[in-house]
Amino acid sequence: KIRLERELWIAVLKGQNDLGLKVDDAVIAAYERVVDQIDLESIEKREEVTRHDVKARIEEFCALAGEQAIHRGMTSRDLTENVEQLQVFRSLEVFREKAVALLLRIGREAERWKDLVMVGRSHNVPAQPTTLGKRLASWGEELQRAIEALDHFIGTYPLRGIKGAVGTQLDMLTLFGDEEKARQLDLRIRHHLGLPESFGSVGQVYPRSLDQALISQYCRLAAAPSNFARALRLMAGHDLMTEGFAPGQTGSSAMPHKVNSRSCERIEGFKNLLHGYLAMADNLSGGQWLEGDVSCSVVRRVILPDSAFALDGLLETMLTILDQWEVFPGRMESELEAQLPFLASTTVLMKALQKGLGRETAHSLVKKHALAAARDLREGKADAPSLAERWANEPELGLSASEIEQILIDVRCGVGLAREQIHSWISSLAPWIERFPSAADYQPKRLL
Repeated sequence: KIRLERELWIAVLKGQNDLGLKVDDAVIAAYERVVDQIDLESIEKREEVTRHDVKARIEEFCALAGEQAIHRGMTSRDLTENVEQLQVFRSLEVFREKAVALLLRIGREAERWKDLVMVGRSHNVPAQPTTLGKRLASWGEELQRAIEALDHFIGTYPLRGIKGAVGTQLDMLTLFGDEEKARQLDLRIRHHLGLPESFGSVGQVYPRSLDQALISQYCRLAAAPSNFARALRLMAGHDLMTEGFAPGQTGSSAMPHKVNSRSCERIEGFKNLLHGYLAMADNLSGGQWLEGDVSCSVVRRVILPDSAFALDGLLETMLTILDQWEVFPGRMESELEAQLPFLASTTVLMKALQKGLGRETAHSLVKKHALAAARDLREGKADAPSLAERWANEPELGLSASEIEQILIDVRCGVGLAREQIHSWISSLAPWIERFPSAADYQPKRLL
């Protein structure tokens, strides 16, 4: 951060020189020679005296260069706001590419598992058959929408610029004595930093609603991975899959058999951190005392870097899981077989309606027998009639045993439009592959 600040000071110095506020080339060269000489201890000692972090960094840089030319016409926020925004903007570009890498990984796994039929749950209760690929496509589409929103946010992210103590550019106007030159310096700095837009009328600080919007973007990116992680943890509890278990890995020091979903737990922890940082940003948004103060900056010094670290850890962890996870089709088949009659309940309901039965009457009959069969199973009554037998023996439903049997056969492989939805979603990834060709090969960092 200190190096970026020094680069900004030099950029402002060069811009002022080009626009007529002449500075000897030797002065600029003196600052450029020492830009990398960063002594944190020396800066800290200066701050102990000044009780002002920016003033300490100005004094340090000037002492190293042997000059006093930087920071002319600038306030501390002209320095810190722009540098922080540059760091944020560069982070957003990194997150976009990592998120696209994750999106393409999910697409790869959705294609791999598009035909694996499994029990679909709502409220974590068996509902209807689906496929694992369909589940992945749903999480992938959620992430894709978040990336689209992030892409727009990056493309319209506004820089505060060199606006002075209360945003009027008074000091730069006084130095130049020319309105257009003051405006041109502001524009040059935006181009130097590489941000797409600028605030036109802003105070000493940019609106903290922008920070709230930033961390909201982080939370939205985290949502699909968190949903995936929660689902995997639940399914791991039914032995349907694991997130992977490396040779020598230990799940519990006390219980040798345990295979914990620790990386998924980490994802959910990171998500919770992000929502905590969002709450802090919410408190700053709309709570400015006209210009910046320490009650604001002390919070931002935590939430801006830490939220970025949390999101980065979350994305890296999710990428690692998708490279290592294990799926157990045989176990999914067994669960599907056990739950099949219950998964067929809505189809039985539809067939009864086709025969002319009223919807509420049919719903009541199907529910009555499903609940009774479920209770018998939970109580271990092995000799109790099956759910299929109960429906076939219910005269009001009007469905024969052979019709019920055919419904079970159809439902066994009946996943509606799941495969078509998967194919359609995977096809929609083409523009992201074209824009970020290296994302598909991104290798996550090694995580412990």
